Order: sequence, then structure tokens, then C-alpha cells
Amino acid sequence: MRTGTILALALLALTLGCSGGDKTAEDGKDTNVVAKKYSIAMIPKGTMHEFWKTVEAGARKGAEEFKVDLTWKGPIKEDDKNQQIQVVNDFIGNVDAIALAPLDSKGLRGPVKQANEAGTPVIIFDSGIEDSEIVSFVATDNHAAGMKAGEAMAKKLGGKGKVVVLRYLEGSASTTEREEGFIMAAKAGGLEIASADQHAGASPEEARQAAGRLIQRFASGGKLTIDGMFAPNESSAFGTLLALQASGMAGKVLFYGFDSSEKLLDGVRKGHIEGLILQDPFNMGYLTVKTIVAHLKGEKVEPMTDTGSTLVTKENIDSEPVKKLLNPLG
Repeated sequence: MRTGTILALALLALTLGCSGGDKTAEDGKDTNVVAKKYSIAMIPKGTMHEFWKTVEAGARKGAEEFKVDLTWKGPIKEDDKNQQIQVVNDFIGNVDAIALAPLDSKGLRGPVKQANEAGTPVIIFDSGIEDSEIVSFVATDNHAAGMKAGEAMAKKLGGKGKVVVLRYLEGSASTTEREEGFIMAAKAGGLEIASADQHAGASPEEARQAAGRLIQRFASGGKLTIDGMFAPNESSAFGTLLALQASGMAGKVLFYGFDSSEKLLDGVRKGHIEGLILQDPFNMGYLTVKTIVAHLKGEKVEPMTDTGSTLVTKENIDSEPVKKLLNPLG
């Protein structure tokens, strides 16, 4: 073969090779561009409760669907604000975005500000934060959810009676909103708030002790002088259930709680808990990831997304909608 022919063929191959590297579709878009895989850190309030495990499951589903590199890391207990601050600081500048469920609506403002200054956008989920620049807030409408419990209790009591609220932790925005929503609806329904100044603490054991003190305070002649009790999250509800059972008062006072676990659901079936307000933690985790990805792609996102809540009682606990809520993965 002549040298000129060889050179011509070589040039042709080189030209075809170069054009293949810039392959475009009919619409003119480069078909060889690989979509960026975003890295996201999700930081819950804690990792002990079943609620957070379900939020993580929803987030994992979202991460798989949207091709996200997801890191889930948070403090073990929900009263370790310093550890949560350290976790946030560790991720600033090292991921494309941070999703945070702040333990303290004021105490986490500093880390969020630092993240913004470093160019790491922050989305808040589950519990609010004060005076901070955030991408969006994905959570239960906690005030409305608390009102559901207050309205249900007022209806059950016929618009008269005394009730107590065992608050969770000072500084926790989500539970404070539930407590205030309950109190507002209970008062509007004709009920008297006999106590709303006691806090459960971060663990079921602390809550059991606090609830036990309330029961003793309102016990007289082997009976309670109150008609109802409300606890605003999983650990405070379980601690209150344990205290009522230990005192022999379970089922003798209307008790409404928040969130679910096998033991709390068993309490509903036994009639020891009148009702539980269930959030949709799986949906919360999924929508948090979906919202972050949309923002990172430059799409407009809503400033607030309500992930919903449901009142679960003995009458509807085995219904299909509640079963799906309790077991979203089937």
C-alpha cells in the first residue's frame, strides 16, 4: 500500500475518533456528559429512636432513586447539642449540601451560618431553626399535628376536664410546636391545662420518672384528679406509658402520645393509649433528599413542605392506610 494511502486512512480514522468523542443526540445535547453524583450529609437529632431509623430508610430510598452519595450521621442521644454541632462542622465544605434536624432552634444557628459562608447549602428537616438562611424546611406541620391530639381529647372528654402536658426538651422547636398546638386546641375545646411546665428529658427513663412525678402529684385516694395526659414524641410517650402502667393508671386516664414504636402501638391495642399522632418519617426522609437534589440542579423548591400526620386509634390501627404508614417498605 502506498504511503499516501496509509496517511489518508490514518487521518480518516483520527477524524472519526475525534467526532465519536463529541457524539451528540438529534436535539444537539452531548450524550457523553455524565450527570454529577451529589454528596449529601443528613444529620438527625439522634439515632436511637425508631422515628429516625424510618427517616433514614426514606432518605436511602431517595438517595438510590436520585443517584446521591448519602452520609447519615448524628448524635446518639437527642440532648447532645455539642456533638451535633461538631458533626455539622465536620461536613461543611466537604459535601454538596447538608440536611439538618437541629436539636436546638437557636443553638445551631452558628453552624448553619458557617455552612452558608462556606458555600454549603443547608436544608432543615423535622424541626425548625430561628433566623437562618436555609434552602427549605421539610417537616410535619407540628402545630397542626398537636392540635389534632388536643381536639381529639376535648371531644372524648365532652369539652370538660383537666389535662396535663409533659413537655419534651427546652429548645426543641418541633415538640414545642406540638405542645402549643395541643394546649391551644384543648383550651378551645373547653379543657383546663392543669400542668404544662414539666419536661421529660431525652430518654424514656427520664420521661418515666417525670411522668411518675406528675402522676403522684395528681393522685388522690387511688385515683387521678386529672382526666388526660399528652406527650409530644416517642421517648416521652413511652416513658409516660411505663409510668401509667407502673402506677396502675393505664387505661384509667386518656393518654395521647406522638410517634410510634411496637410498644406504643401495643399500648393503643390494649387501650392504655387513646391515640397516637403519627408523622410520616419515611416520606420526610425521601422528600428531604428530593428537595436537596432539585436545589442543587438549580430548580426552584418550596420554602416549606408538610409531610403530614395521622391520628391512630384502636379503631383504625389495622386499617390499610395506617398499615402502609407504619410499614412503608411493605
